[in-house]
Amino acid sequence: MNRPITIVLAEDNPVFASLLKFKLEKEGYELYIAANGQMAIELIRNYEPDIVLTDIMMPFLSGLEVTSYVRQTLKMDVPIIVFSAAGQEKMVLEAFSLGATDFMGKPFNPNELVIRIKKETIAIPVF
Repeated sequence: MNRPITIVLAEDNPVFASLLKFKLEKEGYELYIAANGQMAIELIRNYEPDIVLTDIMMPFLSGLEVTSYVRQTLKMDVPIIVFSAAGQEKMVLEAFSLGATDFMGKPFNPNELVIRIKKETIAIPVF
């Protein structure tokens, strides 16, 4: 029996989070959803996901702080895809400098996200 790829999704917009949850679960991924950066860190610590998806602008802790925490404190090499609204080039560059693996501008096509997740998780054994 195959185990699903696990994802922590940190997104404070409940409508967008629900859309991504529907799409990603339909693709067979197991999702843990955080409405803010602080919750995301707790989920990452507890579940050690295969990939992290995080919005940059969130309450309590930003996606930049989540990325930094995962890399510097937890010392995890998990792929991290960050997303943010257009016009935040400085934050995107900072996300990469903190260890983000990929970036997507919002709004984006959920099908493109699935392709990027597959690209980042292709080497993860699912058995």
